[in-house]
Amino acid sequence: MSTTQETGSERDYSTPAALDAFSELAARLEALLFVAGTPATSAQLAAALAVSPREVEQGLHALDRACAGRGIRLQWHHGAVQLTTASAYAQDIERFLNLEGTTRLTRAALEVLAIVAYEQPVTRPKIDAVRGVNSETSLQTLLRHGLVEEVGRAEGAGRPILYATTPEFLQHFGLTRLSELPPLQVEAPAADAPPPPDAGEDA
Repeated sequence: MSTTQETGSERDYSTPAALDAFSELAARLEALLFVAGTPATSAQLAAALAVSPREVEQGLHALDRACAGRGIRLQWHHGAVQLTTASAYAQDIERFLNLEGTTRLTRAALEVLAIVAYEQPVTRPKIDAVRGVNSETSLQTLLRHGLVEEVGRAEGAGRPILYATTPEFLQHFGLTRLSELPPLQVEAPAADAPPPPDAGEDA
């Protein structure tokens, strides 16, 4: 006999008798995410498990709570989710796998990364305009380290490339979703502040 109640095309997991089935759904989701090579969307997971996307969302939130205090976490990025290791154990993993330490980024690269993180998707001309200097070198560094990626092209003259952060960006900074970024605080320039320098190369 089924332990869940049907509500339209969805199962009802709200009753005590259905908790075991709900836990099973979370476990099935964990299994799929474990073998997935790339982040998966709710629609992809729902199709694989023959359940609704809403049920998948409920199961993912239950799995997220279950991961608290464990060595793995759920990581959301641009509408997709994946399993990742908890940032608290990054040094243990690096030692175990004989990996180099955390990537060291220059101040210029960090500035570019911050602009991409808060303005994404964003073009290089927009990044250059915000910084007042050419950001090509720093952007290439971030692309090489897998912290940003090309996600399309903007409309308009020249159709410049759009850049956004990657799941590796979240992992690098110990985040599980972009909404965990701290609020952006922009200070108004002083009335007698000097004008920005002419655009040059990355510092």
